[in-house]
Amino acid sequence: MQSGYTCQRCLSSLRRAVGASSTVRHVRPSPAQTDIQRRYYSPIITKTTPKPTQQKRTLASVESPNDVAVAIGPGALKRATPFGADDPTDHPERAFLKPTNLFHSFSESPAPGIRRRAAFMKSHAYCPHPHHRQTRAVLSPQDPEARKAANKSTQPPAFVNFECPDCGIPVYCSENHWMDDYESHAEICDTLRQANEDDHDLHSGRYFAEFRYPGPQIEEILVNMTNWDTYLYTREYNAINEDRRMRQATRLLTYPVTIASVIHELSPYNIRAGGRLTVEGLKSLSALRYTIHPPLDGRGPDVKGLKVSAPPVRIFILGARAESSLPRDVWIQLEYLFHRARIHLVFIGPESMTNRDAEFPLPERTARNPFGGIVEDRLSSYTKITTFVEYYHTMHKANYFQPYDPYFDCFVLFHPGLGHPASVHEWEETLPQLLETKVPIICTGYTEWDMQRDKRWVEEKMAGEVDMLLEPGENRFRSLRWDLNDLDPTDLTCGNWGVWAFRGKRYETTMKD
Repeated sequence: MQSGYTCQRCLSSLRRAVGASSTVRHVRPSPAQTDIQRRYYSPIITKTTPKPTQQKRTLASVESPNDVAVAIGPGALKRATPFGADDPTDHPERAFLKPTNLFHSFSESPAPGIRRRAAFMKSHAYCPHPHHRQTRAVLSPQDPEARKAANKSTQPPAFVNFECPDCGIPVYCSENHWMDDYESHAEICDTLRQANEDDHDLHSGRYFAEFRYPGPQIEEILVNMTNWDTYLYTREYNAINEDRRMRQATRLLTYPVTIASVIHELSPYNIRAGGRLTVEGLKSLSALRYTIHPPLDGRGPDVKGLKVSAPPVRIFILGARAESSLPRDVWIQLEYLFHRARIHLVFIGPESMTNRDAEFPLPERTARNPFGGIVEDRLSSYTKITTFVEYYHTMHKANYFQPYDPYFDCFVLFHPGLGHPASVHEWEETLPQLLETKVPIICTGYTEWDMQRDKRWVEEKMAGEVDMLLEPGENRFRSLRWDLNDLDPTDLTCGNWGVWAFRGKRYETTMKD
């Protein structure tokens, strides 16, 4: 059985993660029309006028309010055709960019959203040529700013204005600087072109079959979590035979599957040589797996089968940003990997509801809801999502989530930037509180340098009070898509490239005579 949803929310999530200047408008159906069949297309540039007799409703996330096309016929409130009956071959005219015509320079793109991104880059991103003076502190050895020596760089900073004809991205201030530094640019030119085509693919108007996810499957079918290929095959996803479609699919699935790959009993990380899991990690994760993989207890649908259920496993996602706005069908994939276990996802962070005011207006803070939590408890029988627009250390001081239990709780930090100069001050108060709970803390990073910098900062900040659970390394379920940084087009990042885990140090009590 497959679950239906609007794929435009997938597209909105992708654009929110890759475009700093992208604007997305959500169109949500009314409660009386939730059974209406939904289509899987990206926004189209040309306006279409629906036929008066059309009895299907098209929901689209569009560039501007004038591009909305909604048609409700006389039978709109009746149950539509079964899920999956919408054949993409019925609407070939919707795709205005073909797979062989996805490469366009950003400033001359047929998609208005990408043209706006190009204008944003040209007014905010600086030329990386070493003749320019530095515009910020060097963040890593691979940072282009590291090539700008103080005694050799004499030219003032300049915004990018020239678009490389090979990748179509504004990367240098002039053609002369691009030609002079071409050897350095050639190292990332092919990857930039790939990111360019992937961005245009999101605006192509094609049918996105890779955003259709499978429903629950029988418990006897084990999921192979060795890599993306084995996971998608054993979870019975529709075949994805193109690299670009695979990149688009993994950009969203990397968030729930990364969590599952660490806490699942069939995790690819183990204590064998090269498995990266430590002895302390085996202890912590074994406790969590005992709860999240409950044994068969004879429960059933009748009165005789009633059993007392264990509390839900709470997964706290701190510093939540784009991951909190993912389509809920993406997060429900986590539920299908843990049969009969109840999961409570808690998104916490000041940016957890960015660009979602129209979808979920923030509730008033009251005595019963002091932090204005938004609760989504009708997603399924086993999954609940709560979102707080607040810092975690504020809620921790109020004892809002106490007590913590290593059998039921886990923290996840997606790209936290623990040691990044711009965000380190936000974690200085939170880190000791996290270690105090003694529950696993899973972290990811954009690059190996980003991940190692976070680890060094944790070890220096809390020297001797940290147990390493999972050694830093490449995430087997990282996003296969490379994303552009609009403030620095030469800075390519990969979602959840690496993963590691730690917890507060636990002391064993010994008895002496």
